Amino acid sequence: MTYVVVEMCVDCKYTDCAAVCPVEAFHELPDRLYINADTSVPEQHAHWTQINIDEAPKYPVISQKIPALHGEKCSGPAE
Repeated sequence: MTYVVVEMCVDCKYTDCAAVCPVEAFHELPDRLYINADTSVPEQHAHWTQINIDEAPKYPVISQKIPALHGEKCSGPAE
């Protein structure tokens, strides 16, 4: 999932996402990481960008960690 590196990310390098990224989207500088938006969303998933733009505003914002949902169709790692 694409994330934009902004000013508050300078002097921070959290690499949790880089370690599990299915594409080579992370680029390391001495004081931060950059994410290449052109490679972070594989072409076969590009249509999901517009789906997220359209659907996200319809639902509440979440800003805290909650227990993961690991349903039948989930292909991510179980917590």
